[in-house]
Amino acid sequence: MTHTAAPISSPDLARRLLAWYDRHRRRLPWRAEPGELADPYRVWLSEIMLQQTTVATVGPYFQRFTSRWPSVESLASADLDDVLTEWAGLGYYARARNLHRCAGVVAMEHGGRFPDTEEGLKTLPGVGDYTAAAVAAIAFDRPATILDGNVERVIARLRLVTDPLPGSKPKLKALAARITPMERAGDYAQAIMDLGATVCTPRKPKCLTCPWSDACVARVEGVAEDLPAKTPKKAKPTRRGTCFFVTDGQGAILLRRRVESGLLGGMQEVPSSPWIEEAETVSARDHAPVAGVAWRELPGMVRHTFTHFHLELTVLAGRVETGPEVADARWWPVERLGEAALPTVMAKVVRHAMGHLS
Repeated sequence: MTHTAAPISSPDLARRLLAWYDRHRRRLPWRAEPGELADPYRVWLSEIMLQQTTVATVGPYFQRFTSRWPSVESLASADLDDVLTEWAGLGYYARARNLHRCAGVVAMEHGGRFPDTEEGLKTLPGVGDYTAAAVAAIAFDRPATILDGNVERVIARLRLVTDPLPGSKPKLKALAARITPMERAGDYAQAIMDLGATVCTPRKPKCLTCPWSDACVARVEGVAEDLPAKTPKKAKPTRRGTCFFVTDGQGAILLRRRVESGLLGGMQEVPSSPWIEEAETVSARDHAPVAGVAWRELPGMVRHTFTHFHLELTVLAGRVETGPEVADARWWPVERLGEAALPTVMAKVVRHAMGHLS
């Protein structure tokens, strides 16, 4: 006997998913309770934080941000360094800079109110197609179609889309749009994300508890775990550099602020040489931030992986009795390092150095 997926209409699929969501919705710090109006500021903030980051990781950051800056106006008036410090560890630091810029635009140019349409939201700094659709749907109940990793997986399996990502994104979005309802659009957007996060998981999907199980072609064909297909990723190159960990007579550590543009823009760093793939034609020590220091190489290496490359850092340690003035840098007392906007890779460098020097 041949089994086939049940032909269920889009409105019925939406109704089923909403009924499931009403029973199984996740309680999240940024999510309005049933019957409450969503706060656009909290929705927008959470969506920016959740890009490339897990719900479990974002939770504490979101709580700290909203405790310190409970409104878009308060975030707009914050010092960028304070925002970067609170963001440290979340990665993708351009998001934090755009977050601050966007808050300023909303506060100054929109009277503290977020635009309530996808088109209006996309005019804001750092707000792309996905974020605009998510905020329009969740905060303003617009029938906008979201497409994150969870939704891609759900739709690819439901409709047996075997074309690999990322090329299949337009097709997946068109299929998802056919199911997106006009009513309860915000709940539906959160429902389909919850479905992907808790039921239609990458491995071992819980098909028996899925409200779309009988309509899912991939389940019937026995290939749910194989979808969505993905184009093989290119091997990441490895870049290398040298960090200069220098302390003064009071034990303060020299940290330098990186330029605003580019990777880790505006964050604090242990001063380092350029990160390059090729062997340097000049000595790494030529990039030292302080002259006349007797540098010694610490054992081991600091390794970190970014989206597009692996990084290997050698750490040189040195000491000066009195710390000189260094452009774009300051001497940080060890006990106040928590106030520095140290990205994860630089926190690793500090731990590595202090572990060998203590």
